Amino acid sequence: MNLIRRPRRNRQSAVIRDMVQETRLSVTDFILPVFIMEGQNLRSEVSSMPGIYRYSLDLLLNEIQECVDLGVKTFDLFPNLPESRKDKYATESYNPDGLYPTAIRAIKERFPEVVIMTDVAMDPYSSDGHDGIVENGKILNDPTLEVLGKMALAQAQAGANIIGPSDMMDGRVGYLRQVLDEGSFHDVAIMSYAAKYASAFYGPFRDALDSAPKFGDKKTYQMNPANSREALIEAQLDFEEGADFLMVKPALAYLDIIKLLNDNFHLPIAAYNVSGEYAMIKAAAQNGWLDGERAMMESLMSIKRAGANVILTYFAKEAARYLSKNN
Repeated sequence: MNLIRRPRRNRQSAVIRDMVQETRLSVTDFILPVFIMEGQNLRSEVSSMPGIYRYSLDLLLNEIQECVDLGVKTFDLFPNLPESRKDKYATESYNPDGLYPTAIRAIKERFPEVVIMTDVAMDPYSSDGHDGIVENGKILNDPTLEVLGKMALAQAQAGANIIGPSDMMDGRVGYLRQVLDEGSFHDVAIMSYAAKYASAFYGPFRDALDSAPKFGDKKTYQMNPANSREALIEAQLDFEEGADFLMVKPALAYLDIIKLLNDNFHLPIAAYNVSGEYAMIKAAAQNGWLDGERAMMESLMSIKRAGANVILTYFAKEAARYLSKNN
């Protein structure tokens, strides 16, 4: 055949394939979500997330050391609290001597070079299990912002570098930016969960934190999975209110949304490769249904290819090992 273009010529050897590769993953792309719990010398595996653990602070510091040695230097911290610490108004969320601020201070003291991202939402601290204050079965938007502001300020005071409001309340980015600036925390960044969908893929995360809603669902504040234009509205609002990063959550089922935000905003785009996405690959690999390592790297590559500059993923440590061996 007289073919002028033969794309296979650029695939004929590993050297050529590497030379023309369009998208590359780096360990610096990753943020590792980590779970902390009360106690000492405790490590508890999340049953629905093989290889992922809740740690007491002493063991979490050891885990962070291992990650830093692999090049993972950004961590998103999530608290697992007993029911006795939870109440309707999530008051434990801004207790300066609570588990969460104490952990931030300890991590920053031992690892001043690492970046700590925090979660700003009521659900880990709420007796209702929702991201906002509940009254008569409804989630109250504006009163919730006051709680979120207190939470963000306590986290910044403890040494947080990036605040991650995951609550999806209207106006929260602007409110938090004002609270942080008034507290002279001008350098604390905000990574907004700009497009956070009401997804079925969050189940294992809620197992990890024991934070499932006590009633109903989160569809009055998290987004409808059928909508894409709505993501542009949410992202535009967060951009105008002062967000420093725009996040899409989940990642794999929303690659089109990652691309949409990347094409329309000149801010770093983050994507959260969530617990259910992690668990599916791990379960299939454990059953011998697919090559877990290849599926992990292919999934992460697809997120990066779609336009994510930053990837929050439970695979961060494992992927860092892979990259160190294969680069």
